[in-house]
Amino acid sequence: MPTPPRSPRSSAAPSRPQPPAARRAPHRPAPPARRPRWGMRAVTTLSVVVLASAGIGHAVMTSLDADITRVDPFKDMKNRPQAGHGMNILMVGTDGREKISKEERQKYRLGGAPCHCTDTIMIVHISEDRERASVVSLPRDSYAVTPAHVDRVSGERHNGHPVKLNAAYAEGGPQLTVRTVESMTKVKIDHYLEVDFTSFMKTVDVVGGVPICTADPLKDSYTGLNLPAGRHTLAGGQALQFVRARHVDGASDLGRMKRQQRFMAALVERLTSSGILLNPMKFRDVTRAVLGSVRADKGFGTDEMLDLARAMRNFSPSSSEFTTVPIGRMGLAVKGVGSTVKWDAEKSERLFHALRQDQPLSVHRSRGAARIVPVAPQQIRVQVENGTRTAGLGRRVDAALASTGFRTTKAPVNSATRDVRRTIVVHDPRWDRSAKSLAAALPGSELRAVNGLGPTLKVIAGADFERVRKVRAEDPGQGEFGVVRGDEVACS
Repeated sequence: MPTPPRSPRSSAAPSRPQPPAARRAPHRPAPPARRPRWGMRAVTTLSVVVLASAGIGHAVMTSLDADITRVDPFKDMKNRPQAGHGMNILMVGTDGREKISKEERQKYRLGGAPCHCTDTIMIVHISEDRERASVVSLPRDSYAVTPAHVDRVSGERHNGHPVKLNAAYAEGGPQLTVRTVESMTKVKIDHYLEVDFTSFMKTVDVVGGVPICTADPLKDSYTGLNLPAGRHTLAGGQALQFVRARHVDGASDLGRMKRQQRFMAALVERLTSSGILLNPMKFRDVTRAVLGSVRADKGFGTDEMLDLARAMRNFSPSSSEFTTVPIGRMGLAVKGVGSTVKWDAEKSERLFHALRQDQPLSVHRSRGAARIVPVAPQQIRVQVENGTRTAGLGRRVDAALASTGFRTTKAPVNSATRDVRRTIVVHDPRWDRSAKSLAAALPGSELRAVNGLGPTLKVIAGADFERVRKVRAEDPGQGEFGVVRGDEVACS
């Protein structure tokens, strides 16, 4: 039997609706709840939890519960890992392209037959104190060995054999998927949630699209994704292209998972910050979209969703952390299976040990108001010039940039022009990403391109200079697991 979710120590019973007169009575306002930000493609399922935290009543949640298709992924399971602290949810995104219209399949490059396999696999760990969510992505091409099982299509009994992780679903459905993940991680799975392409697209559309920022153009001929650099609001089909794209760069599936993590944070931010959850009509539309193609285990019902929702009201963006299981070898060829991804045995064991012990995957480090930029300051060389008649301004700007991580020459000079009012970042067009990163550290500065300047950028300090703002590279990764928090992967 799956382990039931643990209630927080101070969890209160659901309050009953009060009559109108009582609601109008003066009351002491509760402190505003900090918004949760966690999930990914399968976050559309967990948005039901977010919706519940917005104050939706028990009766409404009960009606939603009845619409969820139930599966039993834990039936007759034996010799399972020992239960740890907190709650572990296995969340998978399945194909389901047969439910999408022919026109949309052509538009969003969803050709071919459905694979009946898991396109996205991750473990979401909710800490026992309900103050942290840790999301671990498992590459779908991970080398895995299935436990002995009966093929759900042929009925043939198989001994354990090598497969890609996403193929476990095709052979044995949710049950074999859970058994295989538990065997690989030694993490006991408490709940199982599954969504497909249709639910994902409808959810994004009904919330009015999701904002995404990218420092570089993203183009993938396989999915049809074509995003110029900048900020975009993605509708359902375009969002599906974004999270499916594997040919944007050489990182393949690993790069795709990073983009999925960025999208999760943006989707939950959209759900929790736009007022959608407080609008009854929008709430109805969102929940219909979310639940349209959801499958979940029988133990994840109304009471569990409400209990978890109440406990998570104090989540903040930094409460969530994202990572991918550590990789030891890419492109491991396995006879009869193909090219697989081999996990790093020692690092993976330490990662999953942390989940079992309910420990954070990264050490929280205060970063102040650091702005996310495409190029790390440590990679940018800067020559500072004083463009004013204020003595010592060049040295002050040089020191401030150096203390923030930029590689300054430590030899500032006076500019030929001494009446500069607005600070200027002069750069070679070939180093425009570095220039944008430097300009972000100098609020109000002007970018000026000069052909042939070379890799060293120039800062001409103007009379408007006040300070250097802290900046850091996007997706920095903390510690050996390359963990990023929810406030580090969303649009800044």
